[in-house]
Amino acid sequence: MTSPNDLPRTVGELRASGHQERGVKDEIQANLLAALAEGRDVWPGILGFEDTVLPQLERALIAGHDIVLLGERGQGKTRLLRALTGLLDEWTPVIDGSELNEHPFSPITPESIRRVATSGDDLPISWVHRSDRYTEKLATPDTSVADLVGDIDPIKVAEGRSLGDPETIAFGLIPRAHRGVVAINELPDLAERIQVSMLNVMEERDIQVRGYTLRLPLDVLVVASANPEDYTNRGRIITPLKDRFGAEIRTHYPIRLDAEVGVITQEAHLAAEVPEYLIQILARFARALRESSSIDQRSGVSARFAIAAAETVAAAARHRSTILGEQEPVARVVDLATVVDVLRGKLEFESGEEGREQAILEHLLRRATADTAQRLLGGIDVGPLVVAVEDGAPVTTGERVSAKDVLAAVPDLPVVDEIAERLGAQSDGERAGALELALEALYLAKRIDKVSGEGETVYG
Repeated sequence: MTSPNDLPRTVGELRASGHQERGVKDEIQANLLAALAEGRDVWPGILGFEDTVLPQLERALIAGHDIVLLGERGQGKTRLLRALTGLLDEWTPVIDGSELNEHPFSPITPESIRRVATSGDDLPISWVHRSDRYTEKLATPDTSVADLVGDIDPIKVAEGRSLGDPETIAFGLIPRAHRGVVAINELPDLAERIQVSMLNVMEERDIQVRGYTLRLPLDVLVVASANPEDYTNRGRIITPLKDRFGAEIRTHYPIRLDAEVGVITQEAHLAAEVPEYLIQILARFARALRESSSIDQRSGVSARFAIAAAETVAAAARHRSTILGEQEPVARVVDLATVVDVLRGKLEFESGEEGREQAILEHLLRRATADTAQRLLGGIDVGPLVVAVEDGAPVTTGERVSAKDVLAAVPDLPVVDEIAERLGAQSDGERAGALELALEALYLAKRIDKVSGEGETVYG
């Protein structure tokens, strides 16, 4: 990204412009307070944390604390960490060509200190966008001290420098994040001896490499994410390192249904239209899974499950419409069955439930469907639909049955129009989906029968 042309290009111009240097934590604090005072949305795209996680996070940032987010998989921890870049200044000055993005007024490496002393106000500067001031590392067991902090560069030693020369050091990820945010995902996965290397960075803000202490006054905000230790069993955050984080904030899955629906709608890439009521069914399904004693709740049910479920349902609708030549693919209740078949492997069941996985998922999906239909269609007199189906107008649906064929089974039935109007269904695909929801609700209430087999389902 190219910086604006009207920004200063030398140290002298920068000083004449009245620029004030400030640390990254002060920068984030000031920008956050200004945004809060103006009522601006500080966390775009973050849903379900408004009254819980975000206030805690904002207080930690105002206090200038390093932060660790603790929570099960798929709770938006990484998205939240990446959103921190929005609190940095859009452009910040650095010594042109410096290895660690040093501020022109505060060089910290021997080379930059020499350049400032030699060039003075004529030292060229460049500008770094805030998106380039966020550094992320996924902690893996093979991560080394050199990756995070640095190591001796043998090439520089071979060029004639001594081992004690600070300029022989090849800097790692954390020093290179100087004047920015460094995020460590899945921090407990780091070997404990590697976590020890972060202690000086977190407290004294210097680094030690191969027995040499290089006093670098690093200016970084360190943030991390971790799963609860009682689930991962892969490691832990060592006590001295945990003590150096100023704030430990617990994340959670969406508490309200509308937040769950919002996450699915925002994140899912849908290949076909998925009506709102199907999104609600999938959201309730995910929430039921999180409450089920048959599911290993230490593992959690990720928000990615519901997102993938919506994408699977949309794909099933697109698949059907392509085969049948429908112009506007719309997902229907019949497509929900694909969720159980495709996504079962994303869940971890309790050990005593072996062999019952399919039945458990089908039961919870039926419950989510019934609950959604009751809330959306409550108050409609569906008696005429029951009579029509019982008196010889069975409705056949399935992955090879078009929307027009579904609707043709109950032509000119006013209650179908009422159901469609309640659900905002207009096209044939939407109306067929609305009819299927009503029929499935009647079946689950044991008012009509349903027979499934060979890719078709018959209500009647």
